Amino acid sequence: MLRRLGVAGVGGLLLALAGIGLVAIESPLVAGGIALVVAGMGLIVYGLVRNLLGTFGMLAGGPGPGSGQ
Repeated sequence: MLRRLGVAGVGGLLLALAGIGLVAIESPLVAGGIALVVAGMGLIVYGLVRNLLGTFGMLAGGPGPGSGQ
């Protein structure tokens, strides 16, 4: 998974975790809320990218050209 993210993706992940960690030092409840928001946004982006790739027929396992659908 880390190979797919690349250097910028791994750096962004580390920065997000460090930021949530800093907030958790002061207020664990707020840090939990921030973590849920970040996870939700990640799922939204995943869904959008999956839908976009499916629209262009580039999603593995999905209906492709000549599938009769």
